Amino acid sequence: MTHNDWLGQRTRRTFLRDCHLGLGGVALASLLRGDARAEAPTDNPLRARHPHFAGKAKRVIYLHMTGSPPTLDLFDQKPELVKRDGQNCPDEHLKGRRFAFTSGVPKLMGSPHTFARHGACGATLSDALPELSKLADDLCFIKSMTTDQFNHAPAELLLYTGSAREGRPSMGSWVTYGLGSENQDLPGFMVLISSGVQPNGGKNSFGSGFLPSVFQGVQCRSKGDPVLYVSNPPGMSRDLRRLSLDALNDLNRHQAAELGNPETLTRIAQYEMAFRMQVSVPEIMDISRESKPTLDAYGAQPGAGSFANNCLLARRLVERGVRFVHLFDWGWDFHGTGADTGLGDGLRNKCRSMDKSVAALISDLKQRGLFEDTLLVWGGEFGRTPFREGRTAGSKVLGRDHFPDVYTMWMAGGGARPGYTHGASDELGFRVARDKVHVHDLQATILHLLGLDHEQLTYKFQGRQYRLTDVHGQVVAPLVA
Repeated sequence: MTHNDWLGQRTRRTFLRDCHLGLGGVALASLLRGDARAEAPTDNPLRARHPHFAGKAKRVIYLHMTGSPPTLDLFDQKPELVKRDGQNCPDEHLKGRRFAFTSGVPKLMGSPHTFARHGACGATLSDALPELSKLADDLCFIKSMTTDQFNHAPAELLLYTGSAREGRPSMGSWVTYGLGSENQDLPGFMVLISSGVQPNGGKNSFGSGFLPSVFQGVQCRSKGDPVLYVSNPPGMSRDLRRLSLDALNDLNRHQAAELGNPETLTRIAQYEMAFRMQVSVPEIMDISRESKPTLDAYGAQPGAGSFANNCLLARRLVERGVRFVHLFDWGWDFHGTGADTGLGDGLRNKCRSMDKSVAALISDLKQRGLFEDTLLVWGGEFGRTPFREGRTAGSKVLGRDHFPDVYTMWMAGGGARPGYTHGASDELGFRVARDKVHVHDLQATILHLLGLDHEQLTYKFQGRQYRLTDVHGQVVAPLVA
């Protein structure tokens, strides 16, 4: 409820109805001559809450490959596409369609990578993923993902907020709003960004939208101060900071009692959280405390700002009760406009660190007994075309354009069905052939694995109840173990 909404309801009738115990409460307070003073609000918005039902997962690590990886070259083998490499794209797949950087009649393009079957499940993975291939039986592949957007920012916002427009709460914010945090010294939702670039959707991809701001993602850094502005300014000791916060909290509690604005309680909680984070965050972000074998397994280097470091940090964060950890890794927009965005060595080089670090993360979670109730999600905001990107049609470097119609993602742990492949694309990778999964269905399924009913997890804003899945979404039951 906004402050204006609150003021609009402060009629004489609502006052008489709602003021504590009614007029009797006012009279009692008067008789006690002020001895019955109200206690300071004790409601912590980040306290751990019970889910709607017993979920299989307690926490989430979401690995977002910003730019969207070419999953036709990683997971979705297409022998027919290889056979027809260089042929004109069939008109049926172009008529009435718009692409980000391709016009005219593009050429079909088979993958330059070699695929093989792995594990008892027989999942196909390309030679760009040697470490993840060893863990195929732990992965739950969704090869029939689809979205409504073909440009990066709108597609990312749709995936994480349920809307292609700015202003809605992100998935991590909804999860912490529904479940709270298991560690009161750390935020419930933390964000790690590698490659030095913000997500395509900007901070909206991990923002709280119209939810109280205590539920927004807190960005951490592996170099410099772990969290911006959490350190004391020059000349302020921790004792003086505590004294200042106590004074601010007294003023905020007075305002909360007078006006009832929920953001005032959020402000108190955030000030207190920041104070506790001054001690907890530097310790948890210091990966030099890890053993050399662990650092080597991830490929992590203390002090560096890398995806490998962030995967290790994600394990450290969920180990200490953080509810939702979101990793964004820039550099997966493989248009082929340069060697680094080409599907050959460019993709192999980009996959090398990701493949090693994510495989290490899965193995580390399993070794520590965290894998069964930690849900990992891996993917981009959309897929890539089965044909060559128009701008690079004459280049020796291969690249693919944006493609929303069908692509692959995977989940692991946290109740996701291991060693399972759901859905399929057609023989050329243009359409969903069976068991379509829209991004709203993915959102509903992630919430379900956490024990949250996506239709019940709502928040009233501007006169109606909102939810992550908007008015869409179905839980994909076969994905659940």
